[in-house]
Amino acid sequence: MEDLRRVKSALISVFDKSGLDKVVNVLRNFNVRIYSTGGTFDYISKLGAEVTSIETLTSYPSILGGRVKTLHPLVFGGILGRRELESDRMEMQEYNIPEIDLVIVDLYPFEKTVAASDIEQEIIEKIDIGGISLIRAAAKNFKDVIIVPSIDLYKELIDVLNKNSGGSLLAERKYFAAQAFNVSSHYDTAIFNYFNRQAAIPVFKQSICESNTLRYGENPHQEGFFFGDLSKNFDQLHGKEISYNNLNDLSAGIDLIREFTEPTVAILKHNNACGLASRNELLEAWKDALAGDPVSAYGGVIVTNGNVDAATAEEMNKLFFEIILAPEYDDDALQILKSKKNRIILKGKSIAPPAYQFKSSLNGVLVQQLDAKTESSLDLNFVTNRKSDEHEISDLLFANKIVKHTKSNAIVLAKNKQLLASGVGQTSRVDALKQAIEKAGTFNFDLAGSVMASDAFFPFADSVEIAHKAGVTAVIQPGGSIRDKDSIDYCNANNVAMAITGFRHFKH
Repeated sequence: MEDLRRVKSALISVFDKSGLDKVVNVLRNFNVRIYSTGGTFDYISKLGAEVTSIETLTSYPSILGGRVKTLHPLVFGGILGRRELESDRMEMQEYNIPEIDLVIVDLYPFEKTVAASDIEQEIIEKIDIGGISLIRAAAKNFKDVIIVPSIDLYKELIDVLNKNSGGSLLAERKYFAAQAFNVSSHYDTAIFNYFNRQAAIPVFKQSICESNTLRYGENPHQEGFFFGDLSKNFDQLHGKEISYNNLNDLSAGIDLIREFTEPTVAILKHNNACGLASRNELLEAWKDALAGDPVSAYGGVIVTNGNVDAATAEEMNKLFFEIILAPEYDDDALQILKSKKNRIILKGKSIAPPAYQFKSSLNGVLVQQLDAKTESSLDLNFVTNRKSDEHEISDLLFANKIVKHTKSNAIVLAKNKQLLASGVGQTSRVDALKQAIEKAGTFNFDLAGSVMASDAFFPFADSVEIAHKAGVTAVIQPGGSIRDKDSIDYCNANNVAMAITGFRHFKH
């Protein structure tokens, strides 16, 4: 085959030596000459393999504390020389530049160093220069050279060499080149984002190498992917493959449950809570969360911040649901929940949310800071004559946490730390309120003494009037309408308490 290239020489320079012994053994089997540097040279020598140091090749020592080792024309000429060009071959012969057919690199662990240290000089020294240059050079000359830019590709390299009796085909070299530019671009992005913490250059650069191909996207006719490391969020203990829509619901559920410290259960459908309650015992929280909307709960996603015991699992198992996520499960609880073979059971992990959120929009990307504001009693400015007591304030803050994570326009009705009903994703605030009141009536909730939370201000007094007539006695909202006084006046005339927070929580 014309595009088959036999590997006669290899340059190896790696930070992590894991798995390198297997590669070296294969290279020895095919009589490949090995060049190497520093610690990699020492490691290969200890394996008993014949290896030539780069210093011997270049007649130049490693200098500047190891910052300059491979940056030399005899090295890069051997990698970049085009075998099909006579002029390149003549120059290589003139300057005694050996051909290098395989380059294996594992870069300094820049990202791990940033994660583990805040010492700038330590981080800067983990910016790989020689390695990244070797990767780019070998990838550019993929017609003649194989580049292996990561230890994750060792097995694929070994398979290629064994299949081709110590050589490689053009398509294989081009594949490794693509992998190389993936590694180098990701590495450069990580370095840029580190420096841009202070520089704040207004550009969008993100790189995520971990990928999951999903069964489909939001609908079966759409492709779907997740880029990221799901294992940092949870471990899957049981059930079928997680879908695109499952991940959206889980993301919404995890963001919501993070707001609560008491034992709490949330049931979600299409990213919105259809049931939620906080109680002293998780079993009671489950029962009251389910009571909020047992119809919508069917086929939903359950997220809790408490340990699931057998008694709670028994009650949960009476409902068909797709997913449960909890920080812990008792062994007997797990056995109960696993009785449905497709049910997805996840053990959640504590992970900080990303500081910024982004999504595609038009022909670009929208980026915003995470809405990290969770109101406390100190944020409540009671603008009415009646002020809420401690119990009512607790319900106001409870409702406000839920409305923050509900699709706008949103209204939440709550009492005794139980979600009674919500109006979700309506085009007017009045419609959202009417939806919530009707839903509460469907499940026989008495709204007398309940509280109302709104994700944005009331443009008119009609919402507080409707809510009051339904039984609501206290309202929490961000304020900011030019007609705030109309709503306040109505509340004062009807002994309704109103707290203004100054923080809107739109969610679209």
